[in-house]
Amino acid sequence: QVQLVESGGGLVQAGGSLRLSCAASGRTFSNYGVGWWRQAPGKEREFVATINSSGGTTFYAASAQGRFIISRDNAKNTVYLQMNSLKPEDTAVYFCAVDFDGRATARKGAYDYWGQGTQVTVSS
Repeated sequence: QVQLVESGGGLVQAGGSLRLSCAASGRTFSNYGVGWWRQAPGKEREFVATINSSGGTTFYAASAQGRFIISRDNAKNTVYLQMNSLKPEDTAVYFCAVDFDGRATARKGAYDYWGQGTQVTVSS
């Protein structure tokens, strides 16, 4: 079993920044790939960013490229999503998820466990 807890969400003005954290239980966290996804009201969950187990490979959605940075600290069992230059269209619940195979992947079906999410609201 893996437990994932997201934090760091909140209300921010357009142009501002937030840093989301995804804290995981379990001694094998360093073996997992991790992804950040988001879901806005009435929309499907969409890929944001992903990082492989070592942190050496990252991928971003086009909407996140150049504004968001995913990173990880395996000693703290935590993955971060630094979000800069936020826009109202970034408003969503943000979820982290883990892939037991350690991959950085944008394929939703590859993820084995999901957190409960943290709300991000960007005002205009």
